[in-house]
Amino acid sequence: MSKSGKLGLFDLTMIVVSLTIGMGIFRTPVVAAAKTGTPSLFFLAWFLGGLVALCGALTYAEIGSRYPVMGGYYKIFSYGYHPSLAFAVNCIVLASNAASTAIVAVIGTEYIAHFFYDGPAPEAFKQGVTIGVVGIFYTINMLGLKMSSRVQNILILVKISMILLLLFSLAGTYPVNLHTGMAAPAADPSSGGGLMSFLKTLGIGMIAVSFTYGGYQQSINFGGEVQQPARFIPRGISFGIAIILLLYLSLNFVYVKVIGFENLKTADSIAAILIKHLFGPVGENILRVGMFLSVLAYVNVLLMSNPRVMCAMSEEGILPAAFKVKTRKHNVIVYSLSAFSFVIVITLFFSSGVEKIINYTIFLDSIGMSTSAATIFILRRRKVGEGGDIYRMKLFPILPLIFIIAYVCVALSIILDDPGSAAYGALIFGFFFLLYFAVRWLKRSPTPTATKGR
Repeated sequence: MSKSGKLGLFDLTMIVVSLTIGMGIFRTPVVAAAKTGTPSLFFLAWFLGGLVALCGALTYAEIGSRYPVMGGYYKIFSYGYHPSLAFAVNCIVLASNAASTAIVAVIGTEYIAHFFYDGPAPEAFKQGVTIGVVGIFYTINMLGLKMSSRVQNILILVKISMILLLLFSLAGTYPVNLHTGMAAPAADPSSGGGLMSFLKTLGIGMIAVSFTYGGYQQSINFGGEVQQPARFIPRGISFGIAIILLLYLSLNFVYVKVIGFENLKTADSIAAILIKHLFGPVGENILRVGMFLSVLAYVNVLLMSNPRVMCAMSEEGILPAAFKVKTRKHNVIVYSLSAFSFVIVITLFFSSGVEKIINYTIFLDSIGMSTSAATIFILRRRKVGEGGDIYRMKLFPILPLIFIIAYVCVALSIILDDPGSAAYGALIFGFFFLLYFAVRWLKRSPTPTATKGR
């Protein structure tokens, strides 16, 4: 790929922001507020989540700098551990990403359905608009990475502008009166139980927070397509996380200020409440269109990222060779892009089940995040990238250890809070893990040797 077709620092920063800021920040604060029970624990969870994300950002920045390959989130598992683990983890990631892309797109259609229907929009409308959206971005991605990244930059700037508009418009506003007849404020869940009760409550609250901060780690999938990877990968990831941290903390502050913490615990739609309160009916219509466009940023970036994982799996022989075929003119992974787009469309017809499956995969995401970050120790021990122009994080090994321990704690919190989902997620992981060996046995070929780092 020529230098002109590669990603610059601004492109990569916007991709990091896009991978992380989906619809979660407009929904998960409700869950976090209900789980933590008090404003102090609520804000502590979001602040700690941001610090953990920063530790992870710097860790993945060095991983991406040392091992700048396309489909990096697959290949670091394959190189650091074994292709079977890479296959199992990334199958889960691909399935959950396809499902979440479909669901987020459907959520986006709900914002514009207001213009066509007085009540809830029929499923056919949601599915039709979502298929149209996937088709549009499929076409854009077929025009090459540079074109899709330019469209992505515009869409994520719309999303950031929407968030900033909400923040600036909230100055001096009065709290919303929802007239919900809320019960008396709940007692502090950390009181009377000692340190263990406090840590348990905080850990459960961190589940939703960690989910909202996740996604940026997939930016290393673009490692082989970034200009000056030793410089731009660490800067792009770090700048992206800094933007996300600032926006998340600011938004949660105004949620509590305007909606009220007790109301936040049971709010149905944070964005709808704020928009109607701030801008009235006319402003609400304008911002509904803006919210729809901001959702499209998430759809496009996952169409950009996930086919690269499928390409990496094809390069190691676990997926058919067709998944690594690229078009001559625009260097597009055409069959991987087509397959991922098709899976998104298929999941539309199983949306109710898909949402439940995503809940199960949060447990697996925690395992994937901690184990993928741990490859930094393997890369350093094997001196991958040494002798070249690479990024080396400061405060090693403290930062990656903080990140790994935090996500192990999130996994443990899920086991304590919802053991059924954790068990189901583990079964799904086991299925894909065994499937790898079944596929290798059927192909009757030796285990592929992972690409060695430079």
